[in-house]
Order: sequence, then C-alpha cells, then structure tokens
Amino acid sequence: MKLKTKILLSSSLFMLVTILVVNLSIYYFFYKVSTNTELNELELVIHDVTQALNENPNVDHSELLEAYLPANGTIRIILENEVRYIEQTRSLDYTTLPWKFSQQESQQVISKKDAPDIAVVEQPIIWRSGDYAGDVVTIQVSNQLVSLHETLRILFYVLTILSLIVLIPIMIGSSFLSRFLLLPIQNLIKTMNDNMTHGKWQKIDIHHQSQDELHEMELTFNQMIDYLKVSYEKQEMFVSDASHELKTPIQIIKSYAQLLERRANANPELIKESVLAIDSEANRMNRLVEQMLSLAKHKQLQSKVPVSMVKVVDEIVKTFDGITERDIQIKKENHTMMVKADHDQMKQLFYILMDNALKYSQDTIDVRLFEEAGKAVVEVQDYGKGISQQDLKHIFDRFYRIDKARNRETGGTGLGLAIAKSIAEANDGEISVISELHSGSTFTVKFPILTEE
Repeated sequence: MKLKTKILLSSSLFMLVTILVVNLSIYYFFYKVSTNTELNELELVIHDVTQALNENPNVDHSELLEAYLPANGTIRIILENEVRYIEQTRSLDYTTLPWKFSQQESQQVISKKDAPDIAVVEQPIIWRSGDYAGDVVTIQVSNQLVSLHETLRILFYVLTILSLIVLIPIMIGSSFLSRFLLLPIQNLIKTMNDNMTHGKWQKIDIHHQSQDELHEMELTFNQMIDYLKVSYEKQEMFVSDASHELKTPIQIIKSYAQLLERRANANPELIKESVLAIDSEANRMNRLVEQMLSLAKHKQLQSKVPVSMVKVVDEIVKTFDGITERDIQIKKENHTMMVKADHDQMKQLFYILMDNALKYSQDTIDVRLFEEAGKAVVEVQDYGKGISQQDLKHIFDRFYRIDKARNRETGGTGLGLAIAKSIAEANDGEISVISELHSGSTFTVKFPILTEE
C-alpha cells in the first residue's frame, strides 16, 4: 500500500471515528435531556392529580384523572393487593404496561423494540375517599414518547447526512495533504534514482523557504550529497596518490631487477648498488603501506586511558636526543598534564611532529608544554624554511608534499601530518600550524585536560 493511500485512509478513518463519537454523544445527550424532561413533567402531573383528588373528594375520580391524562399515556391507581382500582388511558394499546403496588417513588424509561420508549413515574399517596379512604395506594403515570421517537429518527438521519457531507471535504483535504507531504519525498526518490543510474551528484532544488521538517530533510539530503561527493573525491584522490606512490618504488625495483638479469656477471659494486636500491625501495613501500593502515586504524574506536602529556613528550624527546646531535629544548609549566587518550597513538603523534621538525630544519627545536583554558597544549617549533600560505591550506592532506624531491630524499610519504591530524581528532583533540617562509613553523596540539571527579 502506498504512503499516499495510507495517509488518505488513516486520516479519513480517524475523522470518521471522531464524527461518530461526536454524533453518538449528541444523540445520547439529546435523548437523556428529553427523557429527563418527560419524567419531570409526569412527576408534575402526579403532583397536580394528587392535589386535585384531595381538593375534590366528591368528584368522579375517573373524569378527574381523564383531565390530567398524558397525550399518549395512562394513569392508574393501584391498590395494595395489586388490583387496578382506576385506570384511564388514551388507547387500549397503552394498557399492556405492567403494574405493581409500591410504597417508593420511582422513575424509569422502558425501551421497547420497534416502538417508542415509555416514560413511567410511580408515587405512593394516601387515598382520601370511598371504601379505601386512608389506605396507601400507588399512582402510576406513563406516557409513550411518540414525538421523541420521531424526533430521534429525524436526528439520526440528519447526523448521518452531515457526517457524509463532512467526510467529503476531509477526504479531499487529505488527498491534497498527502500530495503536499509526498512531493518532497518523491523528488528525493527521483533524485536518488538519477544519481544511482547516471552516477551523478545531483541535489534537490529547494523552492520554498518554510522551516519545517520537509525542508530540513531536503537540506540534510543536499548536505549528505556534498559530504559523499567530497568523501568520494578524497577516496579517488587517495587511491590515485597511493597508486602513484607505490608505482615509483615498484618501477625502481623492477628496473634494478632487470639490470641484474641482463648483467648477471656484472661487477660486485653494481650488484651491491642494485640490492641496496631494491631494499631501500622495498622499505619505502613497507612504510607507505604501514602508514596507510595506520590512517584507517585511527578511525576505529581505541581504548582511552589517563595519559600524562609531559611523560609522553619527555619519552619522545629522549628518543630523538639519542639519535641526533641537534639541540632540542623543552619547556614545561606542569609536570603531569593528564589527558584521556590512547597512549600509543599519543607517542606516534609527537614522534611525527618531532621527526617532521628535524627533517625540515637545521637549527634548534623548541618544545613547549603548558595549560590554556582547560586544555593541555604542546607546541613544537622549528626554525627551518617555513611553509607558504598556499601550502598551509593542504598541509594535513594525504600525500601532500611541499617539496616532492626533498621528501623523496628524506623518505617522506606525505602521510605523516595526515596521520597526526587523524590521531588528534580520534582522541578529542585538535592540531594546527602557523608558519612563515624562511622563519620556521610551529605545530600546536591541544587536548582537554582530564579533571578529577
């Protein structure tokens, strides 16, 4: 079943049930008010009859009761022995109503199938004349609600016709409403099918400015298309760059292998050179693959534990002090600076920053640790050639290299800073860089400080 049909049926059914409930309430309320009014009138009749009997004990009782007889009813005087002492009626058809002696007042409406309801009021009184003077008798006054029966029948027809009349515009309105609601969804389906069929990145044209959920759905879809397009283009670029990066060492390895094949009896120096070149390029390929796997790994959920930023940076600086003669200065305002992060990833992050600073500068490296606005801040500053403003925009992109020739000499793959950014974001941190040409660069990493609960 289509959504349009569901909306039409559900709204029509809901309104139908609502109309039925309202109509039944009107019908029942009118019926109760009318029957209560009739019972009250019969109670007044009993009061008037009793007063007339007491004031006129010598008048013919039958004639007196006939004067107060309801239009479609009966008046009875019932003795204690269940005998009808007097009975006056408009028609013999009304005499089928049962009777009984009662010393309590009562009011009731008796329903009969295929016939008008009968309102009955009974009340005990003291008889004032004749053989039964001083005895307690029951006066019963009843009236068939003929006019009410006819009025209710007309009311039923009127309510039924009105319900049908009301349902017609409701169904028309539901149809228009369903079209209005489904139009954006149909446009969405059409756009998605076109994108899948033709491989496009088509977005929905937003013609209206209403700030409703449908408008938000269209905006979200367009944003999703933009996100998917950018992700797809980055994926294509990544695959292209990775292929290019792998192609060069493979070509070098293949060339040296062919050289060895052609000149198997060559001098030992040539063989040594070929083996070293093949080993170097194989190592380079291995580093590239490991770094690409590292990028994917950092996107996965890692176990985060309390980590001392100062301790991690000290370990990295100590490691580089042992492998380089360069001067590395470290300044720290705090001796702990605890953050919640993955310990191994944090070590890799600062290893990348230190390695990057050593590769692209020849002077002192300054490392500063301090707290700022509830965050642990680490700055790694070098005094190398610096980075242009144009290159700064892409410095954290995968495979982006400012000087490709120099990167190849230093063994760079163009993935180090991309991995650093991925690690920072995976651990709720942020990384940034400021740089000027011929003045050096400063990489800044910030992580929320772990507070004691």
